[in-house]
Amino acid sequence: NGTASPAKGLSRETFATPRPRRFYKEAGIAAAGGDAGGLSVTLDGRTVKTPGKKQLVMPTRALADAIAAEWQSQGAEILAETMPLMRLANTAIDGVAGNEAAVREDIVAFCGSDLVCYRAGSPEGLVAAQCAQWDPVLAWARQSLGAEFLTAEGIMHVAQPQQAVDAVARALKPLDAWHLTAL
Repeated sequence: NGTASPAKGLSRETFATPRPRRFYKEAGIAAAGGDAGGLSVTLDGRTVKTPGKKQLVMPTRALADAIAAEWQSQGAEILAETMPLMRLANTAIDGVAGNEAAVREDIVAFCGSDLVCYRAGSPEGLVAAQCAQWDPVLAWARQSLGAEFLTAEGIMHVAQPQQAVDAVARALKPLDAWHLTAL
């Protein structure tokens, strides 16, 4: 019939990249040395490093404890997708720290076209779901930031009031790399 038959005995796992094996017994935390301050996440007493080779130093004990718990919960293989806080910390340290102004600018630019402002006209269930999920976000922005965003039906760009965009920029100004990463 001219169609290729699937290879027998092969599965997605056959072609999967091997996962790193667990190489440590105990995950913990320790006071960070030097000027870093904060708490380091440790594996068998050695400080964990980010992919950018920086010390994994947390600003709070709660975050350090939570990331150590993510490491401790790993089985025989290390599954990065089961460590969301670790991944966010890597992003904060390697990607956002030192680039806060650019990240703020990106967030401000995005707020002018965020999908919460673009709504479907039908079906009724989708319209209701969008209102239920997104109207509280816009109400929060209005009440907390003084930012009144416009909504529109469809996907055609609607310019947002400069006052709303400026309100977001003011709210972002004092935020550090950790808070910007969370956003």
